[in-house]
Amino acid sequence: MTFKDKVVLVTGASSGIGYALVREFASLGAKIVMGARSEDVLAKLASELQTEGVSVVYCRCDVTKEEECRALVEKGVKAFGRIDVCICNAGISMRALFDDVDLNVLKRLMDVNFWGTVYCIKYALPYIQQVKGSIVGVSSVAGFHGLPARTGYSASKYAMHGLLETIRIENMKKGVHVMIVAPGFTASNVRFSALTADGTQQGESPRNEDKMMTAEEVAHRIAKGVYHRKREVIMDFQGRATKFIKKFAPGLLDKLFYNHMAKEPDSPLK
Repeated sequence: MTFKDKVVLVTGASSGIGYALVREFASLGAKIVMGARSEDVLAKLASELQTEGVSVVYCRCDVTKEEECRALVEKGVKAFGRIDVCICNAGISMRALFDDVDLNVLKRLMDVNFWGTVYCIKYALPYIQQVKGSIVGVSSVAGFHGLPARTGYSASKYAMHGLLETIRIENMKKGVHVMIVAPGFTASNVRFSALTADGTQQGESPRNEDKMMTAEEVAHRIAKGVYHRKREVIMDFQGRATKFIKKFAPGLLDKLFYNHMAKEPDSPLK
């Protein structure tokens, strides 16, 4: 598996899965375009990669801002002349009942998870079409079935899925590859920054990370999926079971999801 001389753009590249994706694709020979809000972290990572012989550029990018997404794409094209893979990874989560949540929290989730994906794909797509490249959306099982206490998260991921599936169909005859990824619960700091009912960050994960998949393993599976041009990569048993049970017993799945999420420490579910 190699991505020699391919240009890979990654959002949310300063931490977690995004950071691991940068490292993974760089190790496979790709040229890297990195975007994230933490410009100092990107600068440090770029310096490290350059000493290793990796061609890399970066740009501060808040994906909720359309012009910053455009600037990220344009910087990559200016540096390397093309974009082969666009990975929409930047995202945030939440943990609160819909009864209690401030509606601004839901808006924030949509702005980051959905509109951030829209903006990046909109400006990268013409270049992806030129090279018959790949678009990747890092999603969740919450995009396949509603996840209790994660209303805004599920809504944003459902919207992402609809966007990506439609783009796939529209580009069937143009050779564009579109892949939806559902990593499952991953040991990355997206959960630490998850928003609570009033919009503050929860600060710590309610889950035991020891049993979670690492960000590095997720990144490796994403790279493998892109290489083989997979339509969908669902990485854990729970995700695969969700899709199967939803077809035949959606009511049962509702109960399973409720019981599972209610077992979280300090769960808002009773």
